[in-house]
Amino acid sequence: MAAPVRRGAGGISGLLRFLEEYGEAVEWDIPHYWPGRSLLELYRGEMSWRELRVFLRFLPPDSATARAVRGSTPDEDAWTLDRQLLATIADAVRENTFTAVRLHGDPKRTGRLKPPDPIPRPGVESTKKSNVIRFGGKHGSGARQLAAVFGRPAAGQ
Repeated sequence: MAAPVRRGAGGISGLLRFLEEYGEAVEWDIPHYWPGRSLLELYRGEMSWRELRVFLRFLPPDSATARAVRGSTPDEDAWTLDRQLLATIADAVRENTFTAVRLHGDPKRTGRLKPPDPIPRPGVESTKKSNVIRFGGKHGSGARQLAAVFGRPAAGQ
């Protein structure tokens, strides 16, 4: 007989450990995705362990149990694939509008227009960098910053 694929991971003891850790989420999902059923039925003998295992295996990714297992934050949960794609489309439309206005508009009016910032998404840091060089008031205090902009070492380095 072949050895088990995952030692100690399956069977009723594995489901018991799973319920100890994620029981509240499972308790929430059962009536939501399986109307008329309750986790109490398992303990009353009205639901088999196999029924519970099959139910858990086929829960959708947005279920409370799946979110609890992933440990995702509410912000991350709100940003589903559909919303990510919609934000990407909105960003592309805004960028195309900006480009069209800059190319076909009056240069005197559109010269100061800034490109639109992308819609902020959870887990994605803004890549917006300032290209403003600030001088500290002394002569030559921004030499290093200027040298970095033009790709050369500053004088005296």
